[in-house]
Amino acid sequence: MYREIQEIQVACFRLGDDLYAIDIMRIKEIIRPLKLTCLPKFPDFVEGIINLRGIVMPVVDLRKRFGLPELETTSNTRLLIVNLAGQVLALVVDEVTEVVTVAVKDIKPPPNLGEGIGTEYLLGVCLVKQEMIMLLNIDKLLSTHEARELGKINGGLKEA
Repeated sequence: MYREIQEIQVACFRLGDDLYAIDIMRIKEIIRPLKLTCLPKFPDFVEGIINLRGIVMPVVDLRKRFGLPELETTSNTRLLIVNLAGQVLALVVDEVTEVVTVAVKDIKPPPNLGEGIGTEYLLGVCLVKQEMIMLLNIDKLLSTHEARELGKINGGLKEA
């Protein structure tokens, strides 16, 4: 019997002063930053590539992707390993704060913000412990062309 989803678990993380979240089911793991290998001719928001247990994946800096000021890597910086457009990516975030359960009915449509992160990247917003959380739509982080370009990294370098 099919039952509609009533709540979801999300991993909350910070980019600057703002709190974001991604559905925990989309995250394979959360790790500390690894040594990067830089790649020429890739978009600015692609920091480079890492090799995580034999899987070579691009590293996307969400600050750069959203046009936020750059920040030095700290002891709190983490990589969210996610599946996106059939490939594995590492997303750089300032800090992972917690995993929370959110009632689907409490998720509101994203506000139309004049500047900052575009609403095309958001599924919605909700309040958790009196703090506004922006739920990211990670499927919108890359355009079809960008996903295809980054897919060449995985496809060309992944070990069998």
